[in-house]
Amino acid sequence: MTHPIRVGVGGWTYEPWRGVFYPEKLSQKKELEFASRALTSIEINGTYYSTFKPDSWMKWRDETPDGFVFSVKASRYCTNRKVLADMGESMDRFLGQGLTALGDKLGPVNWQFMGTKRFDAEDFEGFLKLLPEERDGVRLRHALEVRHPSFDTPAFFDLAAKYGAAIVYAEDDEAPEWPRIDQPTADFTYARLMSSREEEPTGMTSGELDAVADRARAWAKRGEVFAYFIAGAKVRNPAAAQALIERLT
Repeated sequence: MTHPIRVGVGGWTYEPWRGVFYPEKLSQKKELEFASRALTSIEINGTYYSTFKPDSWMKWRDETPDGFVFSVKASRYCTNRKVLADMGESMDRFLGQGLTALGDKLGPVNWQFMGTKRFDAEDFEGFLKLLPEERDGVRLRHALEVRHPSFDTPAFFDLAAKYGAAIVYAEDDEAPEWPRIDQPTADFTYARLMSSREEEPTGMTSGELDAVADRARAWAKRGEVFAYFIAGAKVRNPAAAQALIERLT
């Protein structure tokens, strides 16, 4: 049995995509409607910097088709702190802004940590203990994006598995020091692919995209997959996502 593979980009508002991904005359208010029918998932990353009103979440839910799923990047106020267990109030503010209005269109929450954050088992378990399994009757799935090499250790893998949190597979050729961790610690896989190049019309070569597709199929044997082309040559990311979707369907 294989599970769904959802592929997309980070956000949907980016002016250079007009005339490249979006039709030139498409109104900005229809960009999400268009993107959600060309892709199968989008990571909402504006939430890393600010909160949104409940009406926004309901609007995003209603503008997207059945089966489409958003992931959500958690607030930096939760993760950019010395003592992670102190993030309770910030977490409540983040989770309480209305994201559960997405209902079954809510995918994982990506908790991203700065590259200076080192692995400390006690500190990190204090954080994981605070992550709820559901809110407002909606299941919450958690993904951990770590960027310091100290996290590339079985102690971290075991801790993530204990709490059913996925470890984000992050691939960035510009940051070779980031650990590329591919461990089955949850019932889904979360990947951020950040190595697209502007000289390639589809962000990556055909062979590179074939390799990503093979990896995604392998992940899908163990659970649902969320894969996002983010950063790199951002202008090429929608084309890369569409090329990957074509290979997988």
